[in-house]
Amino acid sequence: MTRSVWLKADGDVGDWESRKERITAGLEAGVDWVLVDESDVAQVRELGDVNVAAFRTDADLVEDAESDRPTADAYIVGKNSEGDGTVDLPPDFSGSADLSTLRRDDARGRGAYVRIFDEDYESFAETAAQDADYTIVVGEDWTIIPLENLIARIGEETDLIAGVTSAEEAQTAFETLEIGADGVLLDSGDPDEIRSTCEMRDAADREQLDLQYAEVTKVERTGMADRVCVDTGSLMEHDEGMLVGSMSRGLFFVHAETAESPYVASRPFRVNAGAVHAYARSPGGGTTYLAELQSGDEVQVVDTEGATRETVVGRVKIEKRPMFRIQAEVETEDGVDRIETLLQNAETIKVHTDEGRTAVTDLEPGDDILVYYEDVARHFGEAVEESIIEK
Repeated sequence: MTRSVWLKADGDVGDWESRKERITAGLEAGVDWVLVDESDVAQVRELGDVNVAAFRTDADLVEDAESDRPTADAYIVGKNSEGDGTVDLPPDFSGSADLSTLRRDDARGRGAYVRIFDEDYESFAETAAQDADYTIVVGEDWTIIPLENLIARIGEETDLIAGVTSAEEAQTAFETLEIGADGVLLDSGDPDEIRSTCEMRDAADREQLDLQYAEVTKVERTGMADRVCVDTGSLMEHDEGMLVGSMSRGLFFVHAETAESPYVASRPFRVNAGAVHAYARSPGGGTTYLAELQSGDEVQVVDTEGATRETVVGRVKIEKRPMFRIQAEVETEDGVDRIETLLQNAETIKVHTDEGRTAVTDLEPGDDILVYYEDVARHFGEAVEESIIEK
C-alpha cells in the first residue's frame, strides 16, 4: 500500500492568501493532494505540480459540459450537502443527491466527503465507497472506532482517506487495525505539522527488513573490475547504507561514506557499492544491477537495524579499481548457504560486523558480517519460485 497525504485548503480555511500560504507549505513538504473549491483549481495549478482534488455539486456537472476551465484530478461530492450534514441524509440512500452526483460524474477521479456524526453517516460513507475512487471521512468528536469499522468493511475498490488535524492523529490513522487508512486529509496550516505528517506517511510506507549476521569464510584479492559508486540526492546517516551482492538471495550491508578518514573527506551521499554485475536491493523488494542504475532512479537505503527508505540517484560513477572477493556462510533452515560479493580494495569501504563499522581491508575469515538473506530466486529482479544456481 502506498499512503498519501491530502491537504485541506478550501474556502473554509480562510481567504485566498491564507489558502495559498497553506498550499505552498504543502508543496514544500511533499503532500500528494490538495483539496480545494473548484474555483481555485487554476490558481493551484500555477503554484506547483501536485494532484488537485476539488469539491463539486450536481450543478457543477451541468456547467462543466460547456466549460473549458482547468480540470481537477479528482472531484469530491459532500461539501454543503448530505456528506457534511448541511442537508439531512435521506431515509433511503437510493434517494441521495450526493450519491446520484457521484454516480453521474464521469471524472477520472471521483470522491465522496463524509463527516461521521453517527452510525448512519458510517453507513452512508460505506455506501458511497462502492462508487468512489476516494472516500474521505472526517470524525466528529473523533474516536478510533468509526475508522476501524470502515477499514474492516470497505474493500479495495476505494482509497479510504481519514480526516486529521495533526501528525499524531495521522500516525494513528495509518496504524489503525494494523492496516491503516490509505491516506489522511490534514486540516492544518502549520508548516511543521504538514511536514511531520508527510514524514509519518513516509515512515508508514517503509519496509522493515530482518538483517542477520553471516560468517566470513574468505577474503581474497581478485584484481581489477569495473566498480560502481552510487551518489544519491540525499545525505545518509552514520548507520545507513545499501544492500548489495553477487547473489540476489544474499546481500551484504555496505555503509555510506559518512565517516571522516585520513585519506579522503566524508561523502555522506555516496555508497561505494561494488562491481557492475552486483545486485542492489530496490524499493518494493526487487533488485537491480548496479550497472543499470542511472540518475533519477530510486534506490533503497537501509540502516543497520533494517529500517529502509527510498532516495533518488543523482549520479553513478563507474571506474576500474582493485577488488576484494568476500565470501560468507549463512545459517538457514536447510543448513548452510554460501553468498559472496566483490567490493573495492580500499580502507574507505566499510561493511558492518558484530564489532561495528569495519573497513573491508580489515575484514578477516571468522568475522560476522551483516547481510540480508532471502531464500528466493529472481527473474529480472523479481522474486520467483524457481530453482536457480548462482556461483
